Parts: sequence; structure tokens; C-alpha cells
Amino acid sequence: MRVVVAEDSVLLRAGLVSLLERFGHTVPAAVGDAADLVRAVERTEPDIVVTDVRMPPGFSDEGLRAAVALRAARPGLAVLVLSQYVEQTYATELLDSRRGVGVGYLLKDRVGDVTEFADAVGRVAAGGTVVDPEVVLQMLGARRDPLQRLTVREREVLALIAEGRSNAAVARALVVSDAAVAKHINNILTKLDLPQAEDDHRRVLAVLAFLRG
Repeated sequence: MRVVVAEDSVLLRAGLVSLLERFGHTVPAAVGDAADLVRAVERTEPDIVVTDVRMPPGFSDEGLRAAVALRAARPGLAVLVLSQYVEQTYATELLDSRRGVGVGYLLKDRVGDVTEFADAVGRVAAGGTVVDPEVVLQMLGARRDPLQRLTVREREVLALIAEGRSNAAVARALVVSDAAVAKHINNILTKLDLPQAEDDHRRVLAVLAFLRG
């Protein structure tokens, strides 16, 4: 089986490669950021990707976003996320893709046996689903609290909006473009389930949700 590994920690990346090869798999590429992950998959056409969530340059959710995009572009590609974190928004999208066929999400600190991990890689590559119970619990909790769906940056944007700042002021505070702020705000309104309505000001409703949280 051909496995592409995406992990920014050099030591962990080397350890994963060694482990996978020990169990008879081929690792045609092992990369340290999301952009290289996409290029490696395009170049090597693996059976499965094993990726972290937080990777350069932003160390937020680049690896998981790349995995979601790769799944959308390559229906036969299996993805196993191996991370310390649960990023609920893209995790939900990943696990929902193709009804969860060939997908997994494991937490690094909860993998206690290398043989079980190797088995999980094989099951996901064969079309199975492997999800750590803690991931499920956190995702269920996020659905009860819509604010938990927001990324760290989206929470920063919403906090600045709650202070009464304009889009331009938010952009200056976070050193990003006005377009980036507008995109974050649109994502916030969508994740908080605030559809366009004539009688409601969605920006104010988002701030109220933030203050209640």
C-alpha cells in the first residue's frame, strides 16, 4: 500500500515513515506542510494520506483543509488524520465526505499501540472508518455550542467585532486584508446558522452569540 505522510515534526514524520515501512507499506513521500501534501498526492497517487491538522504556515487547520480538498478532487483517496487536536468544522466535512468511506481521525496522545495504528491505516485504506471516541464527543459538544465550530482566527475576528470595530479596523488589528476579514465574517455567520433576513442584523446576532458564550 502506498502512503503519503504529512507531519511538520521532523522526528514524528520520520517515525511514521519507519513504522509504516515496517508493516510493509511504501511511503513515496513524507512532507512537512499542506502545500507539499497536495503536490505529493498529485505526483505519487497514493492509496491513503496520513496527515496532521495543524501545519505551516499558519498552524491552524491547513493539513485538514488540504485533506478535505484532496478527498473532493480524488474520490478514491483514503485519509487518516492523526493529530493532537480536533478541528470540528473541517473534521465534520471530512467525516461526512462520501458517507465516511475510507476516512479516519485519531488523536496522537491516545494511540497506545503501534499495531493498532497500523491496523487503522489498513482499515481506512480499505474503505473503512476509524474515529477516536474522544473526537466524537468533542464534535457532539460542538454541535450543542455553535461557537465551538469557529476556528481560532474566526473567534479573534468575532471578538474584535464585539468591541465595535469595523472590518477595516479588524483587518489592521490582525494584519490581514479586508477581503480576508469579509471571508471570516461570512464563515462566522454561516457556522452560527444566521441566514440573511430583512428584520435581523446578523452581525449583531453574532456578537450576542459570542457574549453569551
